Amino acid sequence: MIPTIIACGIFLVGCLSPYLNPKSWWWIGFLSLLQPYLIAFILLSFIFWLAAKPILTIIPIVTLLIGINQIKSIFAFRSIKNFNVEKADSSIRIVTWNVGNLNGLSSDNYIKNHSRSEIASTVLNLDPDIICLQEFNHSVTQGPNANNIGLFEKNYPFHYFSKDINKRNGFYQAGSIIFSKLPIVDSGRFQYPNHIKESFMYADIKDGKDTFRIYNVHLQSFKFKDDDYSNFEKIKNTEENPISGGKSIFFKMKTAFTRRGIQAAKVREETDKSPYQNIICGDFNDVPGSYVYMHIRGYRDDAFLQKSFGIGRTYISLAPTLRIDYILPDQNFSVNQFDMIDEGLSDHIMLVSDLSIKK
Repeated sequence: MIPTIIACGIFLVGCLSPYLNPKSWWWIGFLSLLQPYLIAFILLSFIFWLAAKPILTIIPIVTLLIGINQIKSIFAFRSIKNFNVEKADSSIRIVTWNVGNLNGLSSDNYIKNHSRSEIASTVLNLDPDIICLQEFNHSVTQGPNANNIGLFEKNYPFHYFSKDINKRNGFYQAGSIIFSKLPIVDSGRFQYPNHIKESFMYADIKDGKDTFRIYNVHLQSFKFKDDDYSNFEKIKNTEENPISGGKSIFFKMKTAFTRRGIQAAKVREETDKSPYQNIICGDFNDVPGSYVYMHIRGYRDDAFLQKSFGIGRTYISLAPTLRIDYILPDQNFSVNQFDMIDEGLSDHIMLVSDLSIKK
C-alpha cells in the first residue's frame, strides 16, 4: 500500500503545476514530466487493490478524481478518424512544425542537403492555408541552396519572419516564420524578457470579412547536446552513476523550466490583448499539465484533445510521453479535424488541423 500512497501523493503535488510558476517553483517542472507515469501506476494500483482488497481502491479513485483536469489535458479520449486531405472550403488548414533548421535527422551530408526540399514538400502536400514553422533559417546572400523562404513563396505570397538571429546583413537568418495564402494585414514580434534572442510572433490574417490573429510560439528548450543524450542512455543502462551523469542534465532542465515560466507569462499577457479571434501554435517545449501549457492555453481548445486518442507524442527523443507542440484555437473556432505526421525529417512531429470560424 505504501507505494500506492507515495505515487498518489506525488501525483497530487504535481496537480499543483498550473498554479505554481516554475520561475519561482522550478522543481514543479520535473513533476509535470512524471504525471503520465504516475497516472499509469495509480491505475495499475487500482486494478491490484480491486482484486486484493477492494476497500483500498478508494485511495486511487479519489486521487484520480482530484486530478481529473490533469488527466484530461494529458490523455485524449476522442475516436480517431482518418484525416481527409481534401479540405472543406469553409475550413482554414494550419500546419505547425519545428523543422530543426531544415537539417533533417541523417548525419549523411547528401541526405542532409536534400532535407530542406523534402521538408517543404511534406508541408506543401497538405496544401495548408497557414504554415507556422519554428527553428527555420534562411540566407539572403548564399544563393538558392540556402534560400529557404523560396521553397514556399510560390504557393504562399504572404509571410512574416521573426529573424531572431540576423548575421552579416542576411548571410544567416534564423527564427520562426508564418507563411499564408491569405493576406497578412499586420504582423509583429514580442521579445521575451531577460535578453533571450528568441521571440514569439503574430500575423493578422484576412479571410473574407473575417480577420483573425495567429501566434507562432517557440519557448526555451532544454538545450541538450549529444553528450547529454549519451548520458541519458548510460544512466538508463546503468553504465554511469546517475548523480555524476545527471548533474549537467539537471541544471539545464532547471534553467529551462525557470525561463519557460517567464516566457509563458509574457505569452499569456500579450495573447490576452489580442484584438481578434486567435490561434496559438508552436513548440512550447513543455508537456500538458505543466504551468506553461495550462497558463498559455487558458480556456482555449486543444486540437489534439478535440480529435485524437491517447497521449500524442510530438517529440521523438527521450520519452514516449513528450507532447510539446500544440495548436490551440480560442472559443471562436471549431476544430474539424487533426493529424500528426512523422516523415522522419525532424525530431518533432508535424501537426495539421482544419479549423473553421464559428458564425
